[in-house]
Parts: sequence; C-alpha cells; structure tokens
Amino acid sequence: MPAKRRKLILGTLGAVGALAGAAAWRYWPEHGVFNPCLKELPDALARHELVTQAWAGVDPARMWDCHAHLVGTGDSGSGIRFNAKMESPLYPMMYAQHLFYLNASCASASPGKVDATYVERLLALVEGLRPGFKVMLMAFDHCHADDGTSLPAESAFYVPNEYPMAVARRHPKQFEWIASIHPYRRDAVDALRAAAANGARAIKWLPAAMNIDPASKRCLPFYEQLKALDIPVITHGGMERAVHVGDRQRLNNPLALRLPLSMGVRVVVAHCASVGMDNDTDRSGAPAPSFELFTRLMDDPAYGKTLYGDISAVTQQNRVGPALVRMIEREDWHPRLLNGSDYPLPGVMPLFSMSQLAGLGLIEPGAAPVLAAIREHNPLLFDFVLKRQQRASGKRFAAKIFETREFFAK
Repeated sequence: MPAKRRKLILGTLGAVGALAGAAAWRYWPEHGVFNPCLKELPDALARHELVTQAWAGVDPARMWDCHAHLVGTGDSGSGIRFNAKMESPLYPMMYAQHLFYLNASCASASPGKVDATYVERLLALVEGLRPGFKVMLMAFDHCHADDGTSLPAESAFYVPNEYPMAVARRHPKQFEWIASIHPYRRDAVDALRAAAANGARAIKWLPAAMNIDPASKRCLPFYEQLKALDIPVITHGGMERAVHVGDRQRLNNPLALRLPLSMGVRVVVAHCASVGMDNDTDRSGAPAPSFELFTRLMDDPAYGKTLYGDISAVTQQNRVGPALVRMIEREDWHPRLLNGSDYPLPGVMPLFSMSQLAGLGLIEPGAAPVLAAIREHNPLLFDFVLKRQQRASGKRFAAKIFETREFFAK
C-alpha cells in the first residue's frame, strides 16, 4: 500500500480515536487496518479442504455476485464523483470511509490510475475463482429532491450507469451490470427502458442516501415499468453506515416496500435489513428492529413471489448475531435469499472478526486462520468460503443461495 495513503488513514484513525475517546482503541481490529493486497492465492490455500468444501454442490456458471460496488475517483473519465467531504480530512469519518474503500480495492494511489487499477484488481479476483463466476457491478445515482431535481452536493458519491455498462461490455465473461435510477427523475421511465435495453440486470437504490421514499406514489410509473420489464430492485434496508444519509434513515424502513411488492415488483432487500431500528408503521409506530420488520414481510404469503433478501455484508462484525443465525436457520427462506459480497467491503480489514465468528460457534475455530489467510489474497473467495462454512443449529446456507443467475437472467 502506498506510504502516503497509509499515513492518511492512520492520521484519520487517530483523529477519530481522539474524538471517540481512548476506550475506542480496545477494539483495534484483530486482522489489522490495511489490506495487504497480496496477489495469487498460494497453492496450499487454493487446494485447502475448506475451499474444496465450499465449491461442492455449487455451479460456478450460475454464480453471479449480486452486490458489488464499482468505485474509483473518476480519473479515467468514468464520471465517478465523490462528495467533497469524503475527500477532506476536515470530515474525518467520511474521509476515512473513502480511504478504506480505496485501500480495500487495492487501487493505485497514483493520479490517473485509480479507476483502472480498481477494475484490474477485481478482474484478478474473479479470475482466482472458478470459471463462470461473475460479479454484478452497481451504478449509483445522485440524491434527488422531491421534485426530481438532482442534488449532487447532497450525494455521497455518484457512479453513472454508462460506466458499469461499459466495463461489463469490455469483460462479459467476468461482469454483469446493475443500473441506478432515481424514480423521481423526470426521465426515470425512459432511463429504465434504456438501461434494460443495454443489458442492466437490476436497479440499485439506497433510499436514505438518495432521498427515495419507496412508499411514495411518485414511484408508481417507475414501478409499473419495472413490473412490465420484470427487472428487480435491490434496495438497502435498515440502518445505513457506509455513507452519510443525514436525517433520512426512515426511508430505509422495510415496511415502506409494501407498495412495490403489492404491485408485483421483485424487490431484493440488501443485507436482509439486519441492523438498525425502524418505526413499526403497521402497528404502534414505535421503533422495532429492522430485521424483525423484514421478517414480517418475508413471512407474509402475499409477498412470497416478490420479496427477496441478499446476504451481502451479513458476516461483518456489526451484523453478526441473532439476525445472521436466523437467516441460516430459516431454510424456508433460502430459495428467496441471494448471495452478494458488497465488494470492496470484504477487503476492509477492520470490518470482520474470525474470532468473533468462532466464539459464536458460527465457524470452527480451526477455520479462522485459513479464512484470514484467504482474505489477504482474495476477498471475494474469502466471502464465499466464509458463508459456506457457517453453521447454526446444524444448518448452513443452501447452495442455491449462491446460484443467483436464474433470478437475474430471466
């Protein structure tokens, strides 16, 4: 990792630690701070029984990682833009997030090379898996006002549809792409038709960051077109910590998704809404765990053919717990769960703890050092093997959860 970026991250962590107090440093990450960005997986790891067991019963040609971010700086002309606060040490939390994303992706710090090296690293990681495996690259639209006006200054970051589309076209064996279209845009329906015509497999929303109320009637024309095209929406549920969302957390409430679900739109709730609290608008209006509200929707027979969840990020430290155990134990949910990695987050070293997972009995203690070693070389493989290793009440995630291609390639 470039020394300049290392110093910037350490300096930012120091600032955050000073703000949080000395107690925060008790939680110094067990796997270190920086992604070592090691390259080809050693043969001993590639042939390890944990890796062999993970692939057993799964068809790589049907595996599409349905939750991966295409990050960069826009230095290739990609059109990517980050909020200025994420590039300023004056906003230490947002600044640290940006630096961690770039470190996790092993992108070069050299001007003019960030976008290109991000893609090069991701290609290498996919090549380190089995033939047929693909990653679905996400665009990310601007925040918009209620009247449909674009608000770049309030947007955490922006990835135009044209960029993941172009990358997927250059590398069709490794990538598919997911569009992001704000439903309040005046051209939203036309943009959706264009994205579908150009091969977009889904639409990505982060409601709290984008100012989207999924329950708003403003979304009706967009939902009607989604239904007509049979294109799913992948939308965040529960608390959002990866980007700043201001006072709009309520827009991530899973219960707000009843409108598109009732219209027959296929909706994928990212991370199964596994952290956070939302108001129980069905009942008292009092706060309730977001995951419990997601569970209520999943158990409603009316949504049995429209509601799905993705299991991206569910093994991170902040999400490991009863919700993850429930996902594993609820085998009746497994046909409606879809695997995603939330790349590059598997490469953010402080986000995962193998000792935590072993301590909770979700993985065998002997698997922890092997998983940690795999992660240093290939975070995508790590994410997959870790999820295949997890057990709860003698159950595990079904192989079909990882074979997402049929869901997106209808």
